[in-house]
Amino acid sequence: MSVPTAAADQTICAPLPVLGADVTVPLVTGGDVTYAALDYAASSPALQRVWDDVAAYAPYYGSVHRGAGYLSQLSTDLFETSRATVAEFLGCRAEDQVVFTRSTTDSLNLLAAALPAGCQVFVFETEHHASLLPWRDARVTYLDAPRTPDQAVATLEKALAARDPHGPALVCVTGASNVTGELWPVRELAAAAHAHGARIVLDAAQLAPHHPVDIAELDVDWVAFSGHKLYAPFGSGVLAGRADWLVDAEPYLAGGGASRKVARRADGGVDVEWHTTAARHEAGSPNVIGVYSIAAACKALTEAGFDRLVAREQQLVTRVREGLAGVPEVKVLSLFGDDAPRVGVLSFVVEGWNSSHFAAALSAEYGIGVRDGLFCAHPLVRTLLGSEPQDPGECGAPDAAPGERSLNAIRVSFGAGTPDEHIERFLGAVRELVGEGARWTYRTEEGRCVPDRGAAQV
Repeated sequence: MSVPTAAADQTICAPLPVLGADVTVPLVTGGDVTYAALDYAASSPALQRVWDDVAAYAPYYGSVHRGAGYLSQLSTDLFETSRATVAEFLGCRAEDQVVFTRSTTDSLNLLAAALPAGCQVFVFETEHHASLLPWRDARVTYLDAPRTPDQAVATLEKALAARDPHGPALVCVTGASNVTGELWPVRELAAAAHAHGARIVLDAAQLAPHHPVDIAELDVDWVAFSGHKLYAPFGSGVLAGRADWLVDAEPYLAGGGASRKVARRADGGVDVEWHTTAARHEAGSPNVIGVYSIAAACKALTEAGFDRLVAREQQLVTRVREGLAGVPEVKVLSLFGDDAPRVGVLSFVVEGWNSSHFAAALSAEYGIGVRDGLFCAHPLVRTLLGSEPQDPGECGAPDAAPGERSLNAIRVSFGAGTPDEHIERFLGAVRELVGEGARWTYRTEEGRCVPDRGAAQV
């Protein structure tokens, strides 16, 4: 069974075509401008190819698994083919399972729920909250932020050497920081974990959209990532890797789909036989469109050629770093140093500027979307800024008043769908704001920094 898809040989330009490329937004200074989406680290725009594939399937939408009707069977086939596509995209081993979830956060919480009794977890304070916080029911060792990749490996080896060598252990590490974009030494950390009898899960939320991820080559035990950062809409995620801990654990959610057989007992209770496949942790009606969108994104990125995509993105990274380096008031945040390899994610502060106001001015006066705050990585950003904990907002904290040291940072992030023009507009806006100041005044309203339309223009 099959449904129509976008042509596999369609011409893919650089940048890749994405939805929203022609959306215009109003400027507080008057007129409108094409929106420059530079917040890929939060949610990337959907690839046009992905949207076309999903739209082609939508009329054939049906229930997944066990349905006798044609559309149900077609949807089931599409769902399971998508699982195989993701497995191939990740270089999964033959015995690995691909479990579909809602997001990276959901994936890592699933794994946390599947940990064997007495498992020790080792995680750096530099992690996104999605990989820092799920391990509440385990014995957790939080490791200090390293300042070099070698120090990261040495820190982990020291911590693992001091652990109980007889119990299970898990290391959780990011592939690319959602704050600095810096690449972590995943293969070396995996080798250290395995040398000490531990397993390792890779948070690839920021790595997979920018760089090939191969489970077998990296020798990691699990990989987690989100579709909404991989140019796919609809809120689906993936946990892929070794099956044994997942099979031995109680289902993440109890319900239909996870169970193979349910029967009443003579004493009035219920006996349940659970699946041993990925379905064990996929209870309920699955998000088939979300799953298919992930598979479509995996296929589109593969066909575009990751080597081409990585090379072009590195040109953009170089341009942004050189452009920001030319503004003395701008400080780019880094753990591993200016020369550390990174994906298209950079965070910075501007001397004399409230970071929230700066980000608001980029949006209101230039039509540029960036992120400000602590990026759901509070310990890391505070370490980089040298600031003490504050009362946090949803993913940030109160910023300093104009002229004071910022307690937040500004993040610019981009990828395969970013035109060169958006990068140049961003750099030009930074230079203008630093040199001339904002053309409008800004205030905080319901936790957001917005133009003060009741005040006189600056």
